[in-house]
Amino acid sequence: MNSKAVRANQRKLMIMAVLVLLCAIGYMTVGVKFGNPKLFHYAMKIRTPKLIVMLITAFSIGGASIVFQSIINNTIVTPCLLGMNALYTLIHTAVVFVAGSGSILAINKNMSFVVDLVLMGLVATVVYSYLFKKTRHNVLYVLLIGTVLSSFFSSIQSTLTRIMDPNEYENLLASLVASFSNINSEIIILSLIVLAAVIFFLRKELALLDVITLGKDQAINLGVDYDRCIRRLLLGVTLCIAVATAMVGPISFLGLIIANLSRQLLKTYRHSQLILGSALFGMIVLIGGQLIVERVYVYSVPVSVFISVGGGIYFLYLLLANRRV
Repeated sequence: MNSKAVRANQRKLMIMAVLVLLCAIGYMTVGVKFGNPKLFHYAMKIRTPKLIVMLITAFSIGGASIVFQSIINNTIVTPCLLGMNALYTLIHTAVVFVAGSGSILAINKNMSFVVDLVLMGLVATVVYSYLFKKTRHNVLYVLLIGTVLSSFFSSIQSTLTRIMDPNEYENLLASLVASFSNINSEIIILSLIVLAAVIFFLRKELALLDVITLGKDQAINLGVDYDRCIRRLLLGVTLCIAVATAMVGPISFLGLIIANLSRQLLKTYRHSQLILGSALFGMIVLIGGQLIVERVYVYSVPVSVFISVGGGIYFLYLLLANRRV
């Protein structure tokens, strides 16, 4: 990639960063009573954690989606195929079914976040470490296992909801839809620690992504421990998705949208730019979408609904576009 194209992408990323800043300023200022100190302080107290969570979620899903697509070598797949969204739904359904919606596991967001993260991490460790070795490091088998697990978790969750008390089910629905309305600031600190740890332990593997996309044989010839690298990256992707899902709930199509928009806009193989572009697109979508939800629809429709509808349409577009090519 020549220097002219690199500079062009840098300008695009700068423009996107400015758009993120404008969206953030708009979200933090629109509708705020600046003349009343008490109302201003209350608005900042409510909106600041939401903004931080949206930034963290966009970064987690955006980066994980780019890495996952590069590992699988397919741009129309998303990390939700790993089964983490279905596992999140099952965990929360099982907690309400067994302990009730008034239990400490359902009410205490910090404990709920830790339980989600631990269980998702354990499943990811078993599936994408042990089974990855058993399948002789075949990525397609990993995708198949993830798809089967998604169906398995969804079937159990569906069975539990059918025999659950209707009142308990009504309380459960609030936690199964991605929402930025109720955010616990203590979760933010823990999620940042987890993400920082993932990035630190995978820093070498992330630096090798440009080489890995050349293919297994080429990467091995260049001295890359391909199987170990892929296994660690899959674990990292799963943990990033687990953090984002545990914080706000499942957002299935967000990764598909922002990862492909980043690839189409930047047209580069450099993952440092692709990951940053995907994260910035995610921030624009989430912050701008949440601003519209709060100011136009007055919280009547969660932002995840718009993302799911738009993502479904965009997915069909990608399928048709790839078929023409």
